Amino acid sequence: MKPRRCMQMKNSKKCLSFILCIGTVIVFYGMFQCTNSPKTYMVPRESVKFVYDDKHLAIPYDQNSPLIFIGGMPRSGTTLMRVMMDAHPEVRCGEETRVIPRILGMRNHWQKSEIERKRLVEAGINDAVIDSAVSAFILEIIAKHGDAAPRLCNKDPFTLKSSQYLSSLFPNAKFILMIRDGRAVIHSVISRKVTISGFDLKNPKMCLEKWNTAMEVMYSQCLRVGPMRCMPVYYEQLALHPEVWMHRILEFLDIPWNNSVLHHEDFIGKPGGASLSKTEKSTDQVIKPVNIEALSKWVGFYSDETISDMAKIAPMLQTLGYDPNKNPPDYGKPDPKVADNTMHIKQNMEYWRQKEQEILAKEKKAVHRPAPQA
Repeated sequence: MKPRRCMQMKNSKKCLSFILCIGTVIVFYGMFQCTNSPKTYMVPRESVKFVYDDKHLAIPYDQNSPLIFIGGMPRSGTTLMRVMMDAHPEVRCGEETRVIPRILGMRNHWQKSEIERKRLVEAGINDAVIDSAVSAFILEIIAKHGDAAPRLCNKDPFTLKSSQYLSSLFPNAKFILMIRDGRAVIHSVISRKVTISGFDLKNPKMCLEKWNTAMEVMYSQCLRVGPMRCMPVYYEQLALHPEVWMHRILEFLDIPWNNSVLHHEDFIGKPGGASLSKTEKSTDQVIKPVNIEALSKWVGFYSDETISDMAKIAPMLQTLGYDPNKNPPDYGKPDPKVADNTMHIKQNMEYWRQKEQEILAKEKKAVHRPAPQA
């Protein structure tokens, strides 16, 4: 064999060996990369969705929308708060959804139950998956269970038992916690036969204890969320001084002032106003202008034994600033307009009863209205 050809063969072998070495390195590097590279994630195609108003204008919404959550114990003024907000042209709260507190309750159950939590993790359903699903569910319910509006609002009383969790799901959301004298709340719950899970309506003392537990949770959650995002609103003060408090509330929510919030009764059942439901026990009250009819109706309802033990039964009364030993407490003097409203309502009871029936009849006919466009 000639020397030149021999050299060529040696060079070819060296070249082939070099290529094989490089190839081996690439294969092993690729294997290493596959096991340590970031996971592939599912990403929704639509990060922002839209609802359409009556002029067919698209209003975007997503998890970063400045949602408003109104909550508190039932019979604490949550319905009054939401109809006053509904009177504002830029806001839509709507009726209670009832499903949002349930989905939050399910999530809380999964978190507390070690067995359920283990099963979910084994199925590949971790906290991030649950949070994504819960937030998407809540957002769709809020956006589409009523008319479109620039500011969307939800009023389901017990949602504020989860205000800390909701604040993490919706980083720009704000919360209004309605607070009312627990003695008035339980009197109203029992007299109006409001069904609440775990409440024995034949046992006022036990109901007061349940109120105390629920308010302890909601108030502490509100404090943890912080004053920039959660605002306690006292029903008594809202009823006595509606203009002062609505100015504070709208400023807190970054919503421009509109005088319509002081005249919610003029917008009940009208386009852009508040819709009502027979399932909401406050319907007969919120069709009227703001008044103080209900503030002290509870006086004389409780037994002497319950009254004497009130501070022990419901210590949250004192925590929230109520005097548990005063019957009735001095809630304050109403604004002149509120005093006039209260007098007018007392003098025209039949008129307001008929108006309630008319509004509910109209709402019943509108039950089958088409759902808002997606």
